[in-house]
Amino acid sequence: MCRPLTDLDRHLAEAAARFGTPCYVYATDLVEERLAHLRAHLGRWFAVSFAVKSNPNPALLDWMRGRLDCLDISSGGELALAQEAGWDAERISFTGPAKRDAELRAATQAGLGELVLESLREARLADAIAGELGRVQPVLVRLAPARVPKGFGDQMAGRPSPFGVDVEEAAEILPQIAALPNLKIIGLHIYSGTQCLKPEAICENWRIFMQVFADTCAALDLRPEKLIFGAGLGIPYHPGDSALDLAAIAAEIGPELDAFAARFSATRLVLELGRYLVGPAGWFVTRVVSVKQSRGSRIAICDGGLNANLAASGNFGMVLRRNYVMHRVGGDEDGARPEERQDISGPLCTSIDKLGGGVALPRLEEGDLIAIHACGAYGPTASPLHFISHPMPAELLLTGGQMRDVTRIRGG
Repeated sequence: MCRPLTDLDRHLAEAAARFGTPCYVYATDLVEERLAHLRAHLGRWFAVSFAVKSNPNPALLDWMRGRLDCLDISSGGELALAQEAGWDAERISFTGPAKRDAELRAATQAGLGELVLESLREARLADAIAGELGRVQPVLVRLAPARVPKGFGDQMAGRPSPFGVDVEEAAEILPQIAALPNLKIIGLHIYSGTQCLKPEAICENWRIFMQVFADTCAALDLRPEKLIFGAGLGIPYHPGDSALDLAAIAAEIGPELDAFAARFSATRLVLELGRYLVGPAGWFVTRVVSVKQSRGSRIAICDGGLNANLAASGNFGMVLRRNYVMHRVGGDEDGARPEERQDISGPLCTSIDKLGGGVALPRLEEGDLIAIHACGAYGPTASPLHFISHPMPAELLLTGGQMRDVTRIRGG
């Protein structure tokens, strides 16, 4: 006799039955737990800003409105989504290396909290627009440190980069920005690396931040209202990955943060992050359409692939492809489904549409559901949804055991 489904599998099966597959399920209760854990260990120093690019679903952003301090957007489109979700523009910052005239104008007109400047060219454009609108726009200057410690999945500094002002040029560029009459520098911003699971690397990176912030503020005689620390906090995606130990980070760098916060006692320190909060709180559910044997391999072919979840296919930011953690919804049915190595493919006519290679799962059959973990960030909006015109994945919000359809991108 089969055991009853776990609570998670019951919700995932319900999602597939009610809304179809492929689909994403985002559990806000888990996001809340992760936020509480973050604040318990780092909240004595930092406010929390959510990077909208990691998951811009308006229903999720609306849920976050009373729980997070601020948002960071990276486009005019994300500004519109944040406002649709009820966020006040004054609680939003705007990063991104290629902001266009229309985006800057809309953000300035809306009363954007902070414009994060990535270059002198951008500063001059923003100044001209603010002048036309009769406004003085608060800005943060993004700085690119000369070094990023080893251990980050992606680096946005320490080498040629489109992001921010290189620290080597800051002494020349920042005074020119400060002289622009329609901008007001209220602080600084650094986001130099992401997806790190090593506490010592996080701490070393934040030490670099604090030194750059202190040196730059001294050189400019700047008394900042806000300093943004790009978190870089990673999540475990793959079998064998360990969750990041926030307690170890707080223990190692806490005294230095205490001293820094005392030195900048009138400054709000903000931790900017995205996937750390929402990544582990989401699952991608896809159904096996067909199973075949091919040259000694068992292949389960699913209704959702890289078109619906590019990250899980290994084609979004991975140098070497590694399987995400995944499971068969319903488990092994008390041993009736012995575990074996299987390949998991999507529905597309390309050999790169592969969600897993040699994955150890209970033997998969047509109609089975597979749940891929850590899919709450960089899901639908980071995927080529229209490629080969398959159905769009549903997005479902699970709160307190209740599920609702919050799909933003529809087919057509």
